[in-house]
Amino acid sequence: MLLNASGCLDALTAPDVARGLDAFVTKTVTPLPREGNTPVRIAETDVGMLNSIGLANPGIDRFVTRNLPPLEKLGVPVWVSVGGFETDDYADICSRLDDHAVVSAIELNVSCPNVDAPVESATEIVATARLATRKPLWAKLSPAVPDIGEVARAAQAAGADGLSLVNTMRGLKLDAWTLRPALGPGYGGLSGPALKPIALAAVASCYRATQMPIVGMGGIQTGMDALGFIAAGALHVALGTVLFADPGAPARIRAELHAAAADRGWSAYEDAYAIAHEESLSVGTTLDGRSSV
Repeated sequence: MLLNASGCLDALTAPDVARGLDAFVTKTVTPLPREGNTPVRIAETDVGMLNSIGLANPGIDRFVTRNLPPLEKLGVPVWVSVGGFETDDYADICSRLDDHAVVSAIELNVSCPNVDAPVESATEIVATARLATRKPLWAKLSPAVPDIGEVARAAQAAGADGLSLVNTMRGLKLDAWTLRPALGPGYGGLSGPALKPIALAAVASCYRATQMPIVGMGGIQTGMDALGFIAAGALHVALGTVLFADPGAPARIRAELHAAAADRGWSAYEDAYAIAHEESLSVGTTLDGRSSV
């Protein structure tokens, strides 16, 4: 399944792009409206993009009354990204969304690098949200931890149905002339091609640790990139930074994905699922640490 990464596509202003996906993921919604961080909020880098939006959003009340009705008309499943600053924030929003049929799943954004981290752990947030909704819960995790597989196992035990991997990593860009931070808040979340090897490693680690359904994201630019995430253990893939430069990316990447699978003699790209974890036929060592010879 092909999705967008939360915050990288506005379906209300670009509905045709959203309809080209298998599901649409909303920008993160918080209990109260947020204006977000001080501009400048986006800066290009040599290998991707830094953003420091700061979870700007209309708040859950306005989201439910104004955003959900037009999203229902998209004709594709809608996943709502949920954020907050304490456990009860996540639970309250999940409860509010529970009776809305248009909401197919909830993504718990427990790892945004552009706001202060929640006091409670991701595990506590998932456990509390699980009690508040019957919707499928996907925990969006940060790669900036010593062992993301351990975090994934804890999220699974707390009631998560799947994982979204990965969120951006904190980075810094300095203005070439002033040598001061290019972003208003200073730091921002790094996305784009530079994030891909880190994201692939996270997907592979979490697949081995949990075998949970995973949405893989981070630097996907082509169908081959997407196929790599599937091979590492992602059941679904999401497009992020590429959508800013190429709104037609969903159709292009989907076609490239099918072509890449066909080139390898597979009837469908799903045949590549978790193949990176199988014992290799070539000289080397597999991801499971077994010798291939």
